[in-house]
Amino acid sequence: MINWFPGHMNKTLKQMQADAKLCDCFLYVVDARCPLSSINPEFVKVVGKKPIIFILNKADLVGKSDVDRFKSHFLSLGHRCVPLNATISGTSKIILNEIRSVFKERLEQNKMRGVNFILRAMVIGVPNSGKSTIVNNLCNKGRAITGNRAGVTRSKQWVKVDSNIEIMDTPGVLLPNFDDEEKAYNLAFVGSVKDDVLNLVDISTRLIGRLLSIDKNIFTSRYSVDILENTTYVEILKMIGKKRGCIIKGGEIDLDRTAKIILNDFRSGKLGKICLE
Repeated sequence: MINWFPGHMNKTLKQMQADAKLCDCFLYVVDARCPLSSINPEFVKVVGKKPIIFILNKADLVGKSDVDRFKSHFLSLGHRCVPLNATISGTSKIILNEIRSVFKERLEQNKMRGVNFILRAMVIGVPNSGKSTIVNNLCNKGRAITGNRAGVTRSKQWVKVDSNIEIMDTPGVLLPNFDDEEKAYNLAFVGSVKDDVLNLVDISTRLIGRLLSIDKNIFTSRYSVDILENTTYVEILKMIGKKRGCIIKGGEIDLDRTAKIILNDFRSGKLGKICLE
């Protein structure tokens, strides 16, 4: 079972709870490939009853029907939901319009009174969900540190978006423990758990099994391997390694290198538009 909850995450949660008192709403970033696995129950203590705008990020990596399905899910819970690909410039306008829509009355009332009302939104989510990329997009500048790996943002940052909106970026926080094995592996597959604390061969073979259950032709199309009904996941891993030239001394297959290739291909969308849930 995957279990990774460093001390800094516990400290971050406590700090987020304290800072939440200053916030008017929350931008809850989830990975479109596993939106439900991206939900951290601990954030309930942070958010309370304040408005949530779910950002269904990396929506370009899944099919439209999956995007629509999960957007409807969050709307049915009484939240707002914005599907997007945060790496595309200009997507910030969609988020800002959504924030202003939530507080439309309040903004108009303050405008009539000549008061410049400052809205404060906290960006929350699991690691590697794209929070800092969204913050950078909102600011049109690289003020928040980003990276395509878990655990890049390690401290809170307030950034001003315009005259009446400020955003706080926060470090990604995982669940304190993974009682649900499927959710744990989903987060490992998409890169929300640091690769260096995982057995990548195990993760990749489990991913092979999951993807085969979704579409049996995924690996045949990408790697031109012949998969029979009784072919094991490790055998598939070795076949892909051989096709990709991952050979080490003695003619053995470099399983670690092959595992990284499969995980990177999945995470970058090279295996197709795939939703794990």
